[in-house]
Amino acid sequence: MKPPAERRRQSWREFRNAYPGIVSVLFVVILSLLAIDGWLVYQRVRYLREIARLRAGMTDQELRKADMVMAAEQNRMRVTLELMRRQANLDKELHLSVAVDSGVMYLEREGALLREMPIDVGPEKRVGVAPDTLNIAAPRGARKVERVLGAKDRWEVPRWVYSERGLPVPDDRAVAGALGPGAIVLSGGAVIYAHPPAGPLSDSSYVLPGAIRARTQDLRAIAPNLTPGMSVYLY
Repeated sequence: MKPPAERRRQSWREFRNAYPGIVSVLFVVILSLLAIDGWLVYQRVRYLREIARLRAGMTDQELRKADMVMAAEQNRMRVTLELMRRQANLDKELHLSVAVDSGVMYLEREGALLREMPIDVGPEKRVGVAPDTLNIAAPRGARKVERVLGAKDRWEVPRWVYSERGLPVPDDRAVAGALGPGAIVLSGGAVIYAHPPAGPLSDSSYVLPGAIRARTQDLRAIAPNLTPGMSVYLY
């Protein structure tokens, strides 16, 4: 019987010499992750210091009042979101439910799940140039479908998007297909869009703040069922 061939374990130097491209990519990825972690830690420390500074200037009565207000706001938000979730489950009409924190969107009717779709939620961000700034957060609450857009429909890209992306602001910001092959414009201005192949939102790593990005195949699949006035619950 022939003895099994001996398998020699490669050293790190041999692996690096054999696959220099893979090693370079891994090195860049690790550095990027470390940089992101460092930025997040810095931001957290900065916020905690600012909170501590503000609280240090308060009297005991002001501190108690602030804590009570924050607790009340948090409880009210939890109750509101839970009521929104229940309202969506009881709605007898066809509607969309968006679990913002879970990153999932559902097409439902009277509690029956018709389609489940993963989504990316745009980050909360302060945009614009001081003093003309605007704080944008993920949409919440009950909304209505105002418009359903296709690949050739025009959407006016906000001026701050170009500035944030480092792009020149054109005279005509109404761009055809700016929200991808399919999109939903909600009451209040929030949008649910697909990844566009071109335009200021074409970078796959960039999700429009205050918006929701869904997969192209999902929006195409549900588009025939979407009509203006349709309810959308975001919780």
